[in-house]
Amino acid sequence: MARRVAIGVGLAEFPFATAAGYWRWVDLCEASGGVDSLWQADRLLGRTPVLECLAAAAALAGRTRRLKFGMNVLSLAFRDPVLVAKQCATIDVLSEGRLLPAFGIGSPLAPEWGALHLDTRTRGARTDEALEVIARLWREERVDFQGRHFRLSGAAIAPRPVQAELPMWIGGGSDAAIRRTARLGTGWLGGPETPAEAARILAAIRAAAAEAGRTIAEDHYGAGFAFHFGRPDDPAPRRAMEAYRARTGRDPLARFAIGDAEAILARLAEYVAAGVSKFVLRPVGADEAEVLAQTRMLVERVLPLAAARWPRPA
Repeated sequence: MARRVAIGVGLAEFPFATAAGYWRWVDLCEASGGVDSLWQADRLLGRTPVLECLAAAAALAGRTRRLKFGMNVLSLAFRDPVLVAKQCATIDVLSEGRLLPAFGIGSPLAPEWGALHLDTRTRGARTDEALEVIARLWREERVDFQGRHFRLSGAAIAPRPVQAELPMWIGGGSDAAIRRTARLGTGWLGGPETPAEAARILAAIRAAAAEAGRTIAEDHYGAGFAFHFGRPDDPAPRRAMEAYRARTGRDPLARFAIGDAEAILARLAEYVAAGVSKFVLRPVGADEAEVLAQTRMLVERVLPLAAARWPRPA
């Protein structure tokens, strides 16, 4: 049976000169019919403009009618899980069930740890507890929880999410992230992983989920990559790849898709062959005009080809 593929578009930074530019980008995606969802990266501190992901999701709930939207991915170790559970439930209610929550532990290189004087060594344990608290608040009438980092007595939220089983996508490619996804997640959303790395992680998640007596739907494995119609030495992708290499030490060409529509479609096909069904594609552009143009080319040149090759979910 042909794999069913859904393609979303995401932002890491805020490349728009004004809010009006952002809404033009959102409206383009909403009107396209081919974009499945919008995703906002998470960053609380820094001098580079980045929208807060849950506030952006709330705004998208009011602006759009068709698109789903999520955070790619929210760092739970920086936040109170009760507030996150309540925020997600509220956004899901007001959007009539279009929220796609995705969570992770946050990069140890993120500026928040030092600025907020937080211990990176606790991020995994805090996130595991927070995920359990959130999932229980979404579905239970009363929650009592005794953990090392969080304690609740008789806690409840109302209204609870519209989606009876609100998704809980988990990000990260470490062994701990694999175990976390298998034990608590309803899906996995990759970040910088290549198709080969994604295939290895997916196989490990399936095996760990089976050991835990759980299953994750085959269409709940996602990946993301940056794309650019043009050449690697164009100013915007060159700067983006240089920054990526400096930050991570990894080869950016293996994680960026740059070229024409066929090149971007070929990269999608590599991930689909690895078992990925959901995508978050990030346009690389120097400014508002270039980001809009890159997104429009994706909508017009790639998404029709992808839809013909891999039918979207109903």
